[in-house]
Order: sequence, then structure tokens, then C-alpha cells
Amino acid sequence: MSHTDSSRALPVPLVVLVSGSGSTLQALIDAATDPTYGVRIVAVGADRDGIEGLARADRAGIPTFVCRVSDHPDRAAWDRALTCAVATHEPALVIGAGFMKILGPAFLARFGGRIINTHPALLPSFPGAHGVRDALTHGVKVTGATCHFVDAGVDTGPIIDQRVVRVDPDDTEATLHERIKVVERAMLVDCVGTLARAGYQLDGRQVRLGA
Repeated sequence: MSHTDSSRALPVPLVVLVSGSGSTLQALIDAATDPTYGVRIVAVGADRDGIEGLARADRAGIPTFVCRVSDHPDRAAWDRALTCAVATHEPALVIGAGFMKILGPAFLARFGGRIINTHPALLPSFPGAHGVRDALTHGVKVTGATCHFVDAGVDTGPIIDQRVVRVDPDDTEATLHERIKVVERAMLVDCVGTLARAGYQLDGRQVRLGA
């Protein structure tokens, strides 16, 4: 399945990229055990060794690979290596599940329109690394999570889905972020399954289900 072709037979192959504990990866692993979900995780990649995300994949019998920036002469070389490592598994979709590196031009050229990420705010408001903090500082009464395709900008890709989280008067950045994470994980699982089963088209900034 490309972003304009829903003819690929289910289950749709995914590569999931992680940098930490892998709680979102675990939600995808759990969902994929249901044959009606329509997805098979063919590999899990990471930018560092020894993380729980890789251990979760190992326990589930999913192949893993590590591509560290420090093992390459520069960021461009790392980007090319990551592109090759992911391409080996021939995924229809690439999922950023707490992956803390910015994907470069080589990766976007190969997988553009097929990379899905989430952000803990209602884009286009509060993009970047401090979306929860920025929303709280701004005094908004609702924030939430966004599931979007990745493009060359910072949290600027076409929006797939958004879900709202109310801001409580006594919220801290930590308490608000924890509530957003719960919504964010569930939304990503729903979006990935829906895109896989229905297919989709990207029409400018519009994501249309059913190719």
C-alpha cells in the first residue's frame, strides 16, 4: 500500500522507530495481535542501544535494528543508513513512536507520504519539542494530541486526526503530559489501523481515507 494505493493485501507491513521505553510501540504490538487490525510490525528500529523499546520488540519476536548517529561521520550519512535499514524491511508505513531524531532528506525522499508521527498538542498550535509546556504557558483551556504525516518541517505535515484534552486549573506540565500520552497512544493505534485497512490519499493537506 502506497499512500495512493489500497490494493496491498492485509496485513500491512510496518516499521516502528523508537528511542525510549516503547509504551506506544507496546500499544501497537498489542493491537497487531488481532488479525482484524490489519497490520504486521515487520521490524523495530532505534537510534540507541539498550532501551526498553527494543526489549519489547525482542519479547514479541519482532526483528530489531539500531542505527546510531555516533556511528556515522555526519547526520547525512546517518540519514542514508537509517533509510537503507528501514527499506530492507519493505514497510508500507513507518511509525515514529517516541523517536527522538529528526528524519532527513534521504529518508523523506524514500518514505514521504508514509511516515506517521504524533505530537502532544493541537497542531498547528505549539509545534516543536515543548508543545505541552508552551500550551500550558499560553493559558489554553484545551489542548490535546495530533497524529500527522511527517514532512520536512517541524510538526507541519498533513493532519490525520486530533483529540482534545482539557487543561485542569492545577495542571503541571507533567500531569498534563501524562493525560495527553494516554489519548495520544490510543489515537495512533486507531489511525494506523484505519489507514492500513482503508488505504488513503494525500490531497494537498487533506488526508482522505479510501484510495
